[in-house]
Amino acid sequence: MMDPFQRIREEAYEANRQLPGLGLVKFTFGNASAADHTQRVFAIKPSGVSYEKLSPDKMVVVNFEGQVVSGHLRPSSDTLTHAVLYSHWPDIGGIVHTHSTYATAWAQALRDIPIYGTTHADHLPVDVPCAPPMADDMIQGNYEYQTGMQIIQYFQEHGLDYHQIPMILVGGHAPFTWGTTVEKAVYHSAILEEMAFMAYLTEQIHCRVNPSALPPRLKSALIEKHYERKHGSQAYYGQDTND
Repeated sequence: MMDPFQRIREEAYEANRQLPGLGLVKFTFGNASAADHTQRVFAIKPSGVSYEKLSPDKMVVVNFEGQVVSGHLRPSSDTLTHAVLYSHWPDIGGIVHTHSTYATAWAQALRDIPIYGTTHADHLPVDVPCAPPMADDMIQGNYEYQTGMQIIQYFQEHGLDYHQIPMILVGGHAPFTWGTTVEKAVYHSAILEEMAFMAYLTEQIHCRVNPSALPPRLKSALIEKHYERKHGSQAYYGQDTND
């Protein structure tokens, strides 16, 4: 009988397979998942299994309440975080969590990543947000579930749109990204790491010239131009087809 979860298993496997090659994970750190909102399930990397040993059949299928519905391995320890995001945000089809070096360093520094250049503005029109470290009572409770709620609440409290801002740093922890597909979530993780690296270098270079101040943010006209030409109603970047 055909596996009803085959598509998301294969998509999750392919996404996880890409993470080491992109330099976003080491050893067994991190995870990617692919969702099917019609069935209200997602496939996610099994906990503690090395990336080179993964296969589609090893992906664990979990429902949006965090319960395993198919698979013989234990799912990622971050499963409940993914479940919370899927259950609250209906338009995301994939989530990636990494501990990539530069993005994680900004999270550990408890800093938003400032929008210093057009590479950043091509992808989002604001600083990459960093949520504050979780409160003690949340840490001592259902930690992974609370991590998801921490992200949801931060977006709500700051009036942020998860469609426009497909990434966040969790203070003291690491980044999460998402997208309409898990392929796009992987792309956003790679872009986030590059933006984090560029911002770090920008501050280091500027510090040599003016150690008493941070670099100026990119001017608003350039932010708007670069974001709108890719994402606005009159976007003209790329082609009209997928060819």
